[in-house]
Amino acid sequence: MKLLSLTLVALLLLSQLTPGDALRCWNLHGKCRQRCSRKEKVYVYCTNGKMCCVKPKFQPKNKPWLL
Repeated sequence: MKLLSLTLVALLLLSQLTPGDALRCWNLHGKCRQRCSRKEKVYVYCTNGKMCCVKPKFQPKNKPWLL
C-alpha cells in the first residue's frame, strides 16, 4: 500500500512540472517557435529552422537615412 501511494504521489508531482522553455535567440530577447503570437514579429530564423519571435520593442529601429 505504501508503494502504491508513493507511486501515485510521484506521478502527481511529475504531472505538475512544466516542459522546458523554448530556445532563446536575438540576444536572449526572442524565442524560437513554430508560430509567433500576435504581438511578436519574425526578424531572423533560428539555427533549428524555427522562427525567432521577437517583441517589436526589441527589434532594431529602421533608420531612414540608411536605406
